Amino acid sequence: MLRMGMFGRCLAAAGLSWFACSAFAATGGSPVGSTNVTTADPAVPRPPGQPCVVQLFQDDVFNDFGTRPYSYTPPAGCGTKWAKVVLEADFSVTAGVQYDRTASIWLGGVDLYFGTTEEPSSTVAPSWHVERDLTDYSALLRNAGQGQAILWNLVSSTYTGVIHGSAKLLFYPASARAPAPRVPDQVIPLGSDPVGSVTNLATSTDQLSKTLTLPRNVVHAYLDVFAQSQNADEFWYTCVPDQYAAAVQECGGGNFREAEVSIDGQPAGVAPVYPWVYTGGIDPYLWRPVTGVQTLNFMPYRVDLSPFAGMLSDGAQHTVALNVAGANNYFSTAATLLVYQDSHSSQVTGGVTRNTLAGQAPTPTIASTLDSTGNGGITTHLKRHFTIEGYVDTSHGRVKNTVDQTVGFADTQTFTINATTYRQVTDQLTSMDGTSSSSDGSSYTQHVSYPFRLDYNEQVAPDGSVAVATTVAQGYRLDRSTGFFGFPLYADRVDNTVDSADTLDFDAGGNFTGHTGQASTQAFAYRDTLGGCYRGGVGSAAGAVTAYTRGKGCPGGQNGVYWFSHPDGSSWQGDALTGW
Repeated sequence: MLRMGMFGRCLAAAGLSWFACSAFAATGGSPVGSTNVTTADPAVPRPPGQPCVVQLFQDDVFNDFGTRPYSYTPPAGCGTKWAKVVLEADFSVTAGVQYDRTASIWLGGVDLYFGTTEEPSSTVAPSWHVERDLTDYSALLRNAGQGQAILWNLVSSTYTGVIHGSAKLLFYPASARAPAPRVPDQVIPLGSDPVGSVTNLATSTDQLSKTLTLPRNVVHAYLDVFAQSQNADEFWYTCVPDQYAAAVQECGGGNFREAEVSIDGQPAGVAPVYPWVYTGGIDPYLWRPVTGVQTLNFMPYRVDLSPFAGMLSDGAQHTVALNVAGANNYFSTAATLLVYQDSHSSQVTGGVTRNTLAGQAPTPTIASTLDSTGNGGITTHLKRHFTIEGYVDTSHGRVKNTVDQTVGFADTQTFTINATTYRQVTDQLTSMDGTSSSSDGSSYTQHVSYPFRLDYNEQVAPDGSVAVATTVAQGYRLDRSTGFFGFPLYADRVDNTVDSADTLDFDAGGNFTGHTGQASTQAFAYRDTLGGCYRGGVGSAAGAVTAYTRGKGCPGGQNGVYWFSHPDGSSWQGDALTGW
């Protein structure tokens, strides 16, 4: 149960601005009956006042494998410190045939957006809207630069869907009602492309890395990580260890994936990999019109590297790197280093005093009960607890930073294989529980879990026709809290679930004859200790929206969250709340 501390009651009493948070629907009103993309995800809350708007690109056409460059200039007359910065992007694809495509937006090598697209049909031309809170990237946005949108798309006589896209940045000026939060002093991409692009990692040893010399007064550092499965790795969550692949007729390489962060070759942190399913994944009808969790708009995972701040401030070159354990061709990755500096000292000193992650290889334990015909189960488990400590001698004294985390991965795959049945049930749970704390009294605790269940059931009828019934259940659960010397300041909770089902039908010749039973639901819930509440729900059947709710379960049946909150699950470390 979330508890409201004194700090939360004081903020509420101060009358801080409230924002009624809406969901992304196909239309401005109720989308019931619509076949267009509809999700229950919340929009990014906004502070009061009119934003300054910078258009990045407008109605670009994505019909080839080229990039779409643009020039960026900060908004004139809008200051250099903002209460909030929000990216808004709108995409659409014409009716026809087209694969799901990966989309990303870049500026100065930094990833501003990462996601995939909706697949169209012969009668539906989907359109959708995405948003991302980029306030922590304000240092990047204060300077002019070059950017590009990347959305590779093949258009031919077969693949006819043409994708269009627009994107803009909205800058909300700081005010007495909405002060500018403390944000990182530097925003540094790990990629080598000066404008920006993903780095593909085909194996566990491939790396996205950068060797750099940081300022000599770093006090905190974080790394925002994206790791998206591609190609043979797209369905990594269904794969099995190589020795069982032939028996169960599945991809090899195992089903454990985890992003690993290192500094100068020393393990420095872990980012769990989310099992995103794209709109062409497994059965495309599963995701029309309700997409999977975060399918159109990935959330990065933020890794706390603050124990290394003193070491990073020594004036020497250091290599920050990312790899994906278990990668098996391949993962597309992007990472951004966020650095906070000591504003009252040009040079700090320090070092790493403890790192128990070093020496703990990400090697899962695998067991099998498969028989000679491929029936039975395969389990894959890995659990690691580690503590990393370091100190920094700052302008206000020595500060010890500690990251204490437990990372878990548990997967069970069960197979039933005979002359008329091929069934694979995947139950997977990725989790992370951890606390970042400093000797100055501040602490941040986060509990993350990614439950995932896939039931793929292929049945052959006596006449040789085949029915493939699939159900998928995804979850994204996040609990966060910040405190000061053990006193709770603020906490919030995100719970996003999607459940989808469909059955594909094929004749005895393997020709697709139709599908039945399409149904899906999404439930999105958020609350915080200031009384903020968001609830969104959407249901569909036969490819059309059948139910859509907003605010049900919140006080007065209305959604309402504060402008500085993060109901979408985007990262915060407490600075946006306590930095003023």
